[in-house]
Amino acid sequence: FEGVIDLNNVIVDAPTIQINVNDVTTTEQIITNVVPIVYTQEQIKKEYPTIEFDYFQSNVEGELINKIQEVGYRVDGIILNAGGYTHTSVSLADTISAIESPVVEVHISNIYAREAYRHESLTAKKCIGIIAGFGFKSYTLAINYLLSEKVSD
Repeated sequence: FEGVIDLNNVIVDAPTIQINVNDVTTTEQIITNVVPIVYTQEQIKKEYPTIEFDYFQSNVEGELINKIQEVGYRVDGIILNAGGYTHTSVSLADTISAIESPVVEVHISNIYAREAYRHESLTAKKCIGIIAGFGFKSYTLAINYLLSEKVSD
């Protein structure tokens, strides 16, 4: 995409991607391809230099909900990696369904290739779509989708 596109995106991350990296075992790093949020931000800035993104990461469910409620009526899209809350948070799912901005759920790992309890996503049912298993590319795929929707408006 060339030129300036007026797209306001928020990327909201929970523990799976930004777990305290020093607490993650080597095995878990291999499974989830954990990358620090700074790396994610730098890669996105390089790939989409004309788009402004607001990044938010928290390990606290209530803080994720508060952020989504704060921006969910004024941004063009939210890219959400809810980590483990994907499978457990009815409150997060309810928050997604209450806002106007489209939410794309992303996962770095393929949640369907992991433990059985990860196959159920409470949040995906409220999102416009889900992208999983493409590593960092999961984020760029979500951004490209939101861009295509904005350009077609």
